[in-house]
Amino acid sequence: MQKIIPHLWFDQEAKEAAEFYISAFGENSRITNITTIEGTPSGNCDIVSFVLAGQKFMAISAGPHFQFNPSVSFTVHCHTAEEVDSLWDKLFEGATALMPLASYPFSERYGWLQDKYGLSWQIMYNAQEFTQKITPALMFTGDICGKAEEAINFYVSVFHHATFDAKARYEKEEDPDAEGMLKFAAFTLEGQKFSAMDSSYEHGFSFNEAISFLVLCEDQTDIDYYWEKLSAVPEAEQCGWLRDKYGLSWQISPQRMEEIMQTDDKEKLNRVTKSFLKMKKFDLAELEKAYQGK
Repeated sequence: MQKIIPHLWFDQEAKEAAEFYISAFGENSRITNITTIEGTPSGNCDIVSFVLAGQKFMAISAGPHFQFNPSVSFTVHCHTAEEVDSLWDKLFEGATALMPLASYPFSERYGWLQDKYGLSWQIMYNAQEFTQKITPALMFTGDICGKAEEAINFYVSVFHHATFDAKARYEKEEDPDAEGMLKFAAFTLEGQKFSAMDSSYEHGFSFNEAISFLVLCEDQTDIDYYWEKLSAVPEAEQCGWLRDKYGLSWQISPQRMEEIMQTDDKEKLNRVTKSFLKMKKFDLAELEKAYQGK
């Protein structure tokens, strides 16, 4: 089971965007569920569950409150340069190139784009064997630049099955980045691979709720554990969402919520929605009561 699921916040385009990404990635990509919840502060919201290249994603249409930026991007590993070019062409519709498709010291075929919805993709030829095609990539900028290594060590300490897999540091004369900061790092949380880097350039962006990572929990004890470990900004706590001390957003949610949200019973769904809209940390027992109408 994929315990950590990337979650994407759109204005009104969640379904449209999911279909666009599925079309681009093709094989082993599909929408698995669409649920519309009513009566939220953003009105009716579509929640879309989908799979890209065998990996689970979620998206929500919940209003223009957050915008994507390159502080979180998704690196796509390709077996051939031709595959890089093909995926680039598909995703580049209405997109902006952040790093043009070209040969670089770290990959003979690589490009970084921001697609028509604002989501960032790094597409690269990888000559090495890989088991995960799409890797979330975290860029530590602004006030948190220089804290990538500290953050990775923190995440590895929080998750039960986690490793710090690789690191490369900036050397002298790689201004504006200071010698010793992380130029690239790889780590694994609950079987899910991530990468991270520090960047001292004046980017003007950092982490926000447009991209969060949903952690599926077995029970209330699991929910309580991750909430206590990760939540660092009380005013950001709402409906299972939290923000950690580095500004990265997480959703701490029971596995049972997947089943509850996929019900065809509109009354049950409305009761559960009204229940969780009042919550910060999810109370699984209360959600069950709402679902059962008790």
